[in-house]
Amino acid sequence: MSESTTLDAIDEDGSPTLSRRQINVIFGTIMLGMLLAALDQTIVSTALPTIVGDLGGSQHLSWVVTSYILAQTIACVVAGKFGDLFGRKRVFQVSVVIFILGSLLCGLAQDMGFLIGMRAIQGIGGGGITVTATALIGDVIPLRERGKYQGMLGAVFGVTTVIGPLLGGFFTDQLSWRWAFYVNVPIAIIVIIAAAATIPGLKGGVRPKIDYLGVVFVALGASGLTLATSWGGTQYAWGSPMIIGLFVGSVAALGVFVYVELHADEPILPMRLFTKKVFTIASILSFIVGFAMVGALTFLPSYLQYVAGASATSSGVRLLPMVVGLLITSLLSGQVVGRTGRYKIFPIAGTVIMAVALYLLSTMDQTTSTLVQSLYMLILGAGIGLAMQVLTIVVQNTSDYRDLGSATSGVTFFRTLGSSFGASIMGTVYANRLDSVLPKALAEAGVSPSAVSDPTALHRLPEAQQTPIIAAYAEALHTPFLAVVPIAVIGLLLALVLPQVKLRGTSGDAVKSAGEGFAMPVSQTSDEQLETIVGRIVANTSDATEQVLARSGTDIDPATAWGLIGIRIRTRVLDIPARQDDAEDRLGIPHGVLTSYYDDLVDAGLIVRTDNAFAFTELGARTMDAIGDAWRDWLLEQLREWLPAEDEVELAARARGAVQRSARRAMAEQQKEIVRA
Repeated sequence: MSESTTLDAIDEDGSPTLSRRQINVIFGTIMLGMLLAALDQTIVSTALPTIVGDLGGSQHLSWVVTSYILAQTIACVVAGKFGDLFGRKRVFQVSVVIFILGSLLCGLAQDMGFLIGMRAIQGIGGGGITVTATALIGDVIPLRERGKYQGMLGAVFGVTTVIGPLLGGFFTDQLSWRWAFYVNVPIAIIVIIAAAATIPGLKGGVRPKIDYLGVVFVALGASGLTLATSWGGTQYAWGSPMIIGLFVGSVAALGVFVYVELHADEPILPMRLFTKKVFTIASILSFIVGFAMVGALTFLPSYLQYVAGASATSSGVRLLPMVVGLLITSLLSGQVVGRTGRYKIFPIAGTVIMAVALYLLSTMDQTTSTLVQSLYMLILGAGIGLAMQVLTIVVQNTSDYRDLGSATSGVTFFRTLGSSFGASIMGTVYANRLDSVLPKALAEAGVSPSAVSDPTALHRLPEAQQTPIIAAYAEALHTPFLAVVPIAVIGLLLALVLPQVKLRGTSGDAVKSAGEGFAMPVSQTSDEQLETIVGRIVANTSDATEQVLARSGTDIDPATAWGLIGIRIRTRVLDIPARQDDAEDRLGIPHGVLTSYYDDLVDAGLIVRTDNAFAFTELGARTMDAIGDAWRDWLLEQLREWLPAEDEVELAARARGAVQRSARRAMAEQQKEIVRA
């Protein structure tokens, strides 16, 4: 590897500084991986009725969704730590391999139990992909552009909410529901190959302590509660030893989890977070939003196919109003919060609209027109978009520096957990009601259960036989939507007491991206969160370079700074000669073009030439130190609201260390900005 190539790969703090083409190729690979992981949360929704007709086990329908989300939620907790230990590229690739294995086995499933188990394998891979993708963005994207790229990555979640049901329906109608899983395999293989060729192999800067006990007990508690609410009243009576045992065991596991978190060196969810009213309320609201969104996406296709008579593909198209409403209100609320800093009205309005929409959905039957269905779904999407957009940023704005990472990760954890419970509990309510009304309808129609095993078979029956069965499905589907209305009302009561706080620094700008609104799962340390905030500050300050140079007291212009920074990176960081030929090669210009430029630096007494290489004079070294100190001090000034108090000596020192690293990276990236200018 040449010295110039080495420079292109390493910057002031050891992170890669890549060409625009390299960044775009790497980002394309990461985004394709993220697309796979996010897509499988929703791709099965329109295929579920057909899957149940093929494999049976209608009482387990919701678990096809729940097992994926629950496994993904738990995997997200540890994947980021494993990336620091073993390298993010390696963890990303292993996660994709696990995802491929799960996808292939899902497509081969011959019974519902096996499919649910393989969906959990898929979820483990999906969680690893999601979190390491976010971390890789932090590794390879320049500070000032990181927010834009993270927004695009988060927007993938919004896109998959649209295309997931469409693709699931298309594959079900045109090929087989199994292709909703098989399609992942060739795409994931491309991701693995592309990742091996393009993504740099980096590890985190510190060796993390992994809270294994915390992961185990939160997984046991969440899984036990999900099983209890899913099996209760369907597989087992609510008062049976199995259900009571699951509830008792889950509560005990969560109690142990709390104890472990109180004593862990680096807990996955510090209990001190719950002493803050904003975090507690925002986490519960996030849970409710996830509950309503995924629960609705899971059961609306069943209504559209069984009751309204839509095909699998058509049901995916007819879900679009819900997604359109969600996207519009997410964007609009983000823009308003970014301009005004006022956010409390949005979760209040969102939960009210969600409650109304869920009630309206519960009134739909076989006589409801397509226009009315679309209107009700649009209203639900609008409510969800209003409620979920600001929760992450509100938590970030009220968290101490030490908790920036765990607090922002925690609120997305509760949202994905709510998604899991939403699909599970609504599935239980639906299955219980269907078991009570369908037998009578089948008897009235004079057909066997196998004759209506899937929506297509049902709608092939004569109208006289269809009518009572369709009415039974409509009645069964009323219940889960109606059951969520009180949950949304609880969300409203909580939103009413959510404190309104002043947004810190540039936080308002952070919520202007649609991607931020989807709050994709992340696993970042407080230092990484702070670096992301630094990126937003630099991106939103168009004259940052000029401000820093002005306060350095050096009378150095940007063009001179470009040359000095390049020499410093080579001589101090990479410990290689700083040569004119290398600088010209990086700029793609003929050798000799920069001779007069460097001669001016020599004449100014900033550098000297030695054996066709450059070295700093005493004046040049002092000048570079002044520029570096100016970057650090400027960032500290911008971040004063985010940093801990001076009396927290150890924490303050750690925070300033993170700022120092960010300042070095910003200074190295300054070179490229000066060239582009």
